[in-house]
Amino acid sequence: MKKVIVVGAGIAGMSAGIYALQSGFDVTILEQHTIPGGNCTSWRRKGYLFEGALHWLTGSSKKTHLNHVWRNVGALNDNTKIHLKDSLYTCYYHGQEVCFYRDPDKLRHHLLAVSPEDAKEIKSLYKDIKRFMNFKVPVIDIKGVKVNQKSKMSPLELMKMIRILPKIIAFNKISVEDYSQKFKHPAIRELLLNIVGETLTASALFFTLGCLAAGDGGYVEGGSLVMTENMAKRFKGLGGEIMYSSPVEKVIVVKDEVVGVLVNGKEIISDAVIVTADTLTSTQKLFETPLKEPWMEEMRKNVKFMANTFVSIGVECDLSDLPEGMIFPLQKPFTFAGEDFRTLSLHNYASYKGYAPIGCSALTTIFMGDTYEYWKAKRNSGEYELEKEKLAKSVVHLLEDKLPQTKGKVKVIDIATPLTYERYCGTMHGSWMTLMEKEDKMVTYPSISQYIKNLYFAGQRLQTPGGLPVAVDTGRKAVQHLCKDAQVVFQGKVD
Repeated sequence: MKKVIVVGAGIAGMSAGIYALQSGFDVTILEQHTIPGGNCTSWRRKGYLFEGALHWLTGSSKKTHLNHVWRNVGALNDNTKIHLKDSLYTCYYHGQEVCFYRDPDKLRHHLLAVSPEDAKEIKSLYKDIKRFMNFKVPVIDIKGVKVNQKSKMSPLELMKMIRILPKIIAFNKISVEDYSQKFKHPAIRELLLNIVGETLTASALFFTLGCLAAGDGGYVEGGSLVMTENMAKRFKGLGGEIMYSSPVEKVIVVKDEVVGVLVNGKEIISDAVIVTADTLTSTQKLFETPLKEPWMEEMRKNVKFMANTFVSIGVECDLSDLPEGMIFPLQKPFTFAGEDFRTLSLHNYASYKGYAPIGCSALTTIFMGDTYEYWKAKRNSGEYELEKEKLAKSVVHLLEDKLPQTKGKVKVIDIATPLTYERYCGTMHGSWMTLMEKEDKMVTYPSISQYIKNLYFAGQRLQTPGGLPVAVDTGRKAVQHLCKDAQVVFQGKVD
């Protein structure tokens, strides 16, 4: 039995650890933090639970191939409750409530009633959502690996996916903002802009809408913490060990072959290492000299960071009668980090048990855009905490203006900047995803070193734009490379 070290207990790390254990390896995960999850995380403040990562989960539906992966790694099980929220967002526009429903038929009828002048584009939107409902994230085995059960895609599924390729190509050429401008009604434009972000490709929008319309993309009750705790239990139940507060200082390489890692000044010997911490950070800092393999250099050159500012709010007020997603256009744009924001977008967790004290509500809002350098400059000038306080006051003012029932009732406000994610998760630039803008191509990088034997990689950087599906799949893929090199059968089940 070969000894395997996994660097990082995020989704990718625990996925890799579980698949490696199933395939007969002895596995230890080393994690710098005190809890599992990495970027897939939530946190508690004064009785409030704030969801920091998961808004919907691709693969929550049992009809998808990815669902079998989530169930195999323990993130989901028969007792997991999935919430299929509808509507996704409600935009409050001049006394009118305009909703973006998950169900495409319900959405079409509603939008046509709201904006008859947009009939042509609404019908086109409807047809494209229906087309993208046929796309299911594939689970593919690497070439040459022996598996106990092959992952399969039916010819019908393949044909349905091929049929939408022209649409994918066309939507890759425009941004969400470009697409939204086809609509005359301001509320419809705002709804479209807030689903995945206005600078992303329109294809990202339709992949999301197709997923949600197909009955996938549900919210896991308990959110990120429950998913990651379930995976940690699964890993430990298979005989694995997670060592927390154990940041890896160096991956030890002798004669172009991995022999172990250095942790807290001590060497831990292993036959293989799977690095699942941020690939950009790891390849630069975890080796005697930074790794400069061609694919790593390409990643460094081309990556675009998605690094947002995340604000969590706890209010002593029951907001369970309000939608889970709310968008409020602002009469005067709110300026933050040199950017003007024209809406306040809120995620409302008041209907979820355990997220707030009885009679209270947990809310979150994200200020989209790369604010890393802004916050870094504030930290360097000693104004970091002061700037967070200013932002908190501004957000409370906006909240109380749009939801008067919260006035004077904000109990907690917590701000996570890109520097927060950098500090706790070790992710470069505080970035939890890679930005894919118009004309950008989806890129997949190798899960294996080309020059160092028994060194493997997994994580959200290895396929743009990243996210939880990429993390869990690349953990699986890294172990398939490990099994191929060790000439053992990969034992992870898909179906």
